[in-house]
Amino acid sequence: MQELLQASFSSANVFASGLLVFVLLYWLTVLVGVLDISSLDVEVDTNLDADASLAGLDAVLAFFHLGRVPLMIFLSFFALPYWAVSVGVNYSLGTASSWVGLLLLLPLAFFCLFIAKFLTYPFVKLFQTMETEEAPNAAFIGQVCTVLLPANNAQIGQAAVKTNGSPVLLNVKTSQESLVQKGNTAVVIDYLPETNLYLIEPYQTL
Repeated sequence: MQELLQASFSSANVFASGLLVFVLLYWLTVLVGVLDISSLDVEVDTNLDADASLAGLDAVLAFFHLGRVPLMIFLSFFALPYWAVSVGVNYSLGTASSWVGLLLLLPLAFFCLFIAKFLTYPFVKLFQTMETEEAPNAAFIGQVCTVLLPANNAQIGQAAVKTNGSPVLLNVKTSQESLVQKGNTAVVIDYLPETNLYLIEPYQTL
């Protein structure tokens, strides 16, 4: 164990080890509720009219699934292989404390990017499915609805949104203490995925 720790924090492996420690600390803060999984996320712009250099960078990020999976999930699947490969290669070559080991930093990191790309494939499909399921919910934001059951910030009610077919019934609440009464007209202003509720406000106050 002591030999592994010494190898991990040798000059050639200290960056990979530091990155792994950072990832572990991040997931610890997520577990205790200080941060959430998207706190350090990145967005990839797929607009083809964007500046060429930025478009090229976005293409590289998208190739490695950044923007399609949360940054910290990708970084987790990069950091662990990078640490294992770095320690293993430098131990085998005896370069853990030499300049040769430092020269291997970038080639090993580049190799591990492809490992991370492969390992995150299942998460790409998972998050695509989640986004597809959430999309219809967001479609009701901005729509006018008719309150069927009274609601306020503590009481869950129900409202109907007119569509081309049958009206869609939504479970709703408001941000106010005063009740929105049955028959009132309101506007859907937000969707709360954690409770599967829609936030509404009386139409006449907007």
